[in-house]
Amino acid sequence: MELRRPRIVEETESRSEVAYWAERPETLFTALGSGPDGLTSAAAAMLLSTLGPNSVEESERHSALRLLLRQFESPLVLILAFAVAISLALQQWIDAAIVFAIVLGSSLLSFFQEYRASSAVAELKKQLTLTSSVMRDGAPVSVPTSGLVPGDVVLLSAGKLVPADGLVLEAQDFLVVEASMTGETFPVEKTAGLVAADAPLAKRSNSVFLGSSVRSGTARILITRTGRDTAFGEIAAQLSTREAETDFNRGVRRFGYLLIRVMVVIVLFVLTVNLLLGRPVIESLLFAVALAVGLSPELLPAIISVTLSAGARSMSRQGVIVRRLDAIENLGSMSVLCTDKTGTLTEGQIVMTGAVSPQGVSSDVVRQLAFLNAAFESGIENPLDAAIVAAGEAAGLTTGGYRKVDEIPYDFVRRRLTIVVEEQADPASHLLVTKGAFANVVDVCTGIATDKGEVPLDPASRAAIETMFQTESAKGFRVLALATKRVAAEPRHEREAEEGMVFAGLLLFSDPPKRDARDTLSQLAQLGVRVKVISGDNRYVTAHVAESVGLDPTSILTGEDLARLDDAALWHLAPRTDLFAEIDPQQKERIVRALQKLGECVGYMGDGINDAPSLHAADVGISVDGAVDVARESADVILLRQDLGVLIAGVRQGRRTFANTLKYISITTSANFGNMISMALAAPLLPFLPLLAKQILLNNFLSDFPSIAISSDNVDEEDLARPQHWSITEIQRFMIVFGLISSLFDLITFTVLLKIFHAGEQSFQTAWFVISLMTELLVVLVLRSRKPLGKTSPSGVLLWSTLAVTLVTLAIPYLGPAATPFGFVPLCGGEFLATLVIVGGYVAVTSLAKRLDYGHWHQAA
Repeated sequence: MELRRPRIVEETESRSEVAYWAERPETLFTALGSGPDGLTSAAAAMLLSTLGPNSVEESERHSALRLLLRQFESPLVLILAFAVAISLALQQWIDAAIVFAIVLGSSLLSFFQEYRASSAVAELKKQLTLTSSVMRDGAPVSVPTSGLVPGDVVLLSAGKLVPADGLVLEAQDFLVVEASMTGETFPVEKTAGLVAADAPLAKRSNSVFLGSSVRSGTARILITRTGRDTAFGEIAAQLSTREAETDFNRGVRRFGYLLIRVMVVIVLFVLTVNLLLGRPVIESLLFAVALAVGLSPELLPAIISVTLSAGARSMSRQGVIVRRLDAIENLGSMSVLCTDKTGTLTEGQIVMTGAVSPQGVSSDVVRQLAFLNAAFESGIENPLDAAIVAAGEAAGLTTGGYRKVDEIPYDFVRRRLTIVVEEQADPASHLLVTKGAFANVVDVCTGIATDKGEVPLDPASRAAIETMFQTESAKGFRVLALATKRVAAEPRHEREAEEGMVFAGLLLFSDPPKRDARDTLSQLAQLGVRVKVISGDNRYVTAHVAESVGLDPTSILTGEDLARLDDAALWHLAPRTDLFAEIDPQQKERIVRALQKLGECVGYMGDGINDAPSLHAADVGISVDGAVDVARESADVILLRQDLGVLIAGVRQGRRTFANTLKYISITTSANFGNMISMALAAPLLPFLPLLAKQILLNNFLSDFPSIAISSDNVDEEDLARPQHWSITEIQRFMIVFGLISSLFDLITFTVLLKIFHAGEQSFQTAWFVISLMTELLVVLVLRSRKPLGKTSPSGVLLWSTLAVTLVTLAIPYLGPAATPFGFVPLCGGEFLATLVIVGGYVAVTSLAKRLDYGHWHQAA
């Protein structure tokens, strides 16, 4: 049977607007070739091949080509290309070929490193692919969100991201957050029905849109638009949106501008001097351009990409997946970690240990009611319901004799969930079974269950059950309350039905602290990371868990306390508080903002719907692989295990990555600055160019190999012991100190070559090329650590690549035909020995200067 292309697909391809929100579902089913049970797998596959993946991002089929072309977008490379063209026009064939080969080789080296890094990160991201529950062939299946097509019927529930634009077919207390589309902060309710064709997006109450998330309830959605045809995709196509720039990237960018300004001044000075001295115009131009290329940290983007991707790969092996590479720097800089206690400080294996009556006696009735509530619940999956069902099934409980009629879903304001059931023995009435936070359930109760039946909930009874609640909580039990109410049979029950209920009892859950939690918190403290617990649980159980893992149980603020504090008071108390208990979702973000206001780099770890705003607000959002969609998509880092021990490895790797990135920046900029000064001094003093353009480019090309290897370097434990931050002031100071030392030895080199050996142009250029490249290579081994040379070990790749290029450097003058095109000549024995002595003296003086340098050059104090 041949599959027909749905009419609405053709209209979509022509970009005409179809007001699907004003159409009846039956009409759309016909137009889409779908139905209430969705598409067949074959039809979906055909549409996917026609329309492409459900993604607003451009196809990456040509990403390798784009990345290669990006290597040639640098203005310096374009200027060099122009210079090559001039050389060819003047028939300077050898010079043009050499310059072109070196520029091409350097660009290809950068390309292969960046491509390998981007490919590795893409593979890691595949582990975090979002899926949607879709009706295919009449049955619900899990499908990657990118595989959705118009005509699919998707099942949505609380915590899910809306995967594409669509029409609501069925909804139950379905609240959606669509601030990214409409700017409306509060959730809006979506229901089935018709809306006028000219209704603005914010008024389409029967439609959902890509970019929004489900706050509560459930729904069945007919997908009508996917990918760049969605409302969100059209906005993305019109705007050039970028992720917020991190402090690290901002610092790199500003420092790059500083280098460019200094470089332009010095290069123009050198070019002017050469022209005034009557040197050939083309030769002077090539020299100035090559000097600009040689002095610029052109490998910086590749180094950062390679270093961060290497860090991401290493972290993935330890169970930490990085969704955004920039987050590695923030993870290393993190000074405060805000987290819930469940699954991080506790085992996360919640077990229901008791179901007690209001009189504190174990009750089978309470256990049965709780089982009905949890077994019929269809909203947010959570471990408490799973524990109730597991305990009920172990006790032989079933839902036999009951039929679910309705559900009033859980939300974070009411903090309770109600299931409405019909008993076969009494179809004329319905039973409401409500489960939730103790205070929120008790607040809607006017009666209390006793052995003699229902009695009014008077102050004495309320005080008694509150005492029981506090006692059990103080023992470390997580406590939920249960209430019931019998009402007349109706097809639908609203939230208002949760009034005048009868308190039925308490449910007790155990989630013991992890055995290694105390040690884990101690290790984080040693790394300079303070842990603050932010929990919706009551103050008693939070304090109990905190005390068992070594946190101060008296250093606590409740949500009620927080509501009374203004921002200034919170700024004062937040750093001094270890525990935040009974916290509302809206208060979590406020705590994060307060800590950031005080200069802390804040990490936030969460896995629930209500954690998304805080994950966005934090400097580094951390979630777990099993988190709800909206939490995972809001996070920068995903832990494959909900374990702070895994996070410790991530923090250490983040600091290692950050330290290696700053090594390259610090060492390269100091060497570049020293070379700029030396070139500026040499240009007017020498009767010839200190180095030819092709020699400068060869120097730059050879030094790139060990520079790339910095990403794999070992890092001293001292540099992992505290949070790290970008400091442009420290790098500027480092650049000046060690750059001037380099220039000092360049001047010594000039004096020795000219005054002692009376070196000619080629001998001078050869000797200085060897000295300049060797010092640039060896200084990496000297300055890579604050420890004395020999007291710390570089990585094998860095060490051997440096030694290999050093040997090549020493051999270059003696390679005969290979050296001649570059203008090199063999050095005499005295010149060769002087070269080694100068390089040795430079290494010794640099090592001494490093010992005297207390500024901690490669990380901020």
